[in-house]
Amino acid sequence: MKCKTLMVVVLIATAIGFMFSHRVDAQSEKPANEQLVIVWSSADREVALNMVFMYATPSRQLGMWDDITLVVWGPSAKLLADDEELQIHIKHMIGLGVVVKACKLCADHYGVSYKLEELGITVKYMKELTDYIKEGRNILTF
Repeated sequence: MKCKTLMVVVLIATAIGFMFSHRVDAQSEKPANEQLVIVWSSADREVALNMVFMYATPSRQLGMWDDITLVVWGPSAKLLADDEELQIHIKHMIGLGVVVKACKLCADHYGVSYKLEELGITVKYMKELTDYIKEGRNILTF
C-alpha cells in the first residue's frame, strides 16, 4: 500500500512540475501570431509619418500586439538619418517598447550606420527577417 501511495505522490508531483514548467514557458515565449514586424523601406517622408509611425505608435500604446519590431530597411535608413522630426518619432517608439532594428548593409551603403546607432537603433545584418518570416510572425511592409 505504501508503494502505491508513493507512486501516486510521485505521479502527481511530476504532473504538477510538468504543468508549471509548461506555464512558465508559455509566458516567456510570445506566440508568433502576436508578434508584428514592420519593414519600413520607403524613402517617402509622408509614408513614414502617415503610415509607419501612425500605425506602430498607437499599436504599441494600445497593446494591440505583444511585440512590435520595426525594421529600417534600404532608403528609409537615409531618410531617418537626415530627418530630425522622424528621429523624434523613432525615439518615442523606442521609449514605448518598439524594438527598432536597421539593416547594416543598407545603412552602410548610405553611410548612416553610426547615426542610426546614436538614435538607439540596433544596426545589424538582417538575416533575422528570414527568421521572422519562417517563425510565422506578422509582417507589414511600407
